[in-house]
Amino acid sequence: MKICIPVEGDQGLDSVVCAHFGSAPVFLIVDTESSACRAVENRNQHHGHGMCMPLASLQGEELDAIAVGGIGMGALNKLRATGIRVYLAEQDTVGEVVKALSAGTLKEVDPGQACAHHRHGQC
Repeated sequence: MKICIPVEGDQGLDSVVCAHFGSAPVFLIVDTESSACRAVENRNQHHGHGMCMPLASLQGEELDAIAVGGIGMGALNKLRATGIRVYLAEQDTVGEVVKALSAGTLKEVDPGQACAHHRHGQC
């Protein structure tokens, strides 16, 4: 499975999960079978409220899921419309998120949690 996790910087599995999907400086794409990580710069990091274009930076990436600390309703709807599952990442690091996903303990983001569940505010 390929999962994308917004992070504050690329430190592989030790990368710190960013509190908000659209404002993350980097997206880390992890192959959960091999633990291989690849960083993708968020070219749309600075945007107005509600103007997040997450798929612009991730265009062409084959993703099964995204795990986020927080996400707006617009971005959530866009991702779900493409068939990408969106999980709530309450863990601090990418490695912890991957372990939780493997253990089946990550929960999908409920639309009621959009914009309301930022772990630490904006990153």
